[in-house]
Amino acid sequence: MLSTTSIPLIDVTVNALNNTGVFRKALSASLDIHHEAPLPKLHSKTLRKRVKPLLQPQDPMPVGDTTGKVALYATCYGNYNSPEVGEDFVKVFQHNGIHIDIVPKEQCCGMPKLELGDLDSVDALKRANIPVLAKLVDEGYDLTAPIPSCVLMYKQELPLMYPNDPDVIKVQKAFYDPFEYLWARHKGDALKTEFTKALGSVAYQVACHQRVQNIGLKTRDVLNLIKESDVTAYERCSGHDGTYAVKKETRDKSVKIARPTVRKVDEQAPDRFISDCPMAGEHIAHLSAKVDKAEHPMTLLREAYGL
Repeated sequence: MLSTTSIPLIDVTVNALNNTGVFRKALSASLDIHHEAPLPKLHSKTLRKRVKPLLQPQDPMPVGDTTGKVALYATCYGNYNSPEVGEDFVKVFQHNGIHIDIVPKEQCCGMPKLELGDLDSVDALKRANIPVLAKLVDEGYDLTAPIPSCVLMYKQELPLMYPNDPDVIKVQKAFYDPFEYLWARHKGDALKTEFTKALGSVAYQVACHQRVQNIGLKTRDVLNLIKESDVTAYERCSGHDGTYAVKKETRDKSVKIARPTVRKVDEQAPDRFISDCPMAGEHIAHLSAKVDKAEHPMTLLREAYGL
């Protein structure tokens, strides 16, 4: 399927239109998109395009349950809306001697369709993705993704739906949250802790789709290894939940859900604000009076390494 971001300058045009009142009113009227909701930017230079020239072979070193050989599932949002995070992943993982590649082909993980109850579409996406991912596992790869909802889809949702599918279970066992993976390497003394830059005060909104993985606050734990860095975690819902924060009928409820977290972040007045979920982070930052933007934790880790 041809992506609109493959058409020259379409990303520039769409991003410009998204900032105009007339266009936002048209979206509100035609697609029920709330005129105040921040919309993600499109990038024609996708994660895949940015990462490809950066990939360098590493000699995988198994540590604990990790193989030291990782395939990054780019995800729809990661590929087109926050592609720079892919560069952060590659730089950080390679710096730590982890061989990293990109999953050769993928479709949507299916979480958006699952939340809409469209199980036929979920099944079709599962049949497209699982064979590719299972083959990578057979080749010795661990799996990870930059978006918590996609990680959760493969670690929990699909195994619940297909408990007797051996490839689904194989993929489940190989799939890691990125900071869960890095923490496992650290516990095996295989994570570099020589940092060149402190982060200062960091407010961290813990994404719901990450919390339900029951892995603990591994993002906070890794970032707190950096001297003169203080990461404060807020384990409350952002209220985003896919389209919930952008639809006219649910936008106000979404904002109400987000307010307790926004208040906590504003009271802290941090130097940096992060969330593992770019959509949740952007929602909080848009409502905050104290933070200008949300960043991915991997971006801060790369910065701390001086990469």
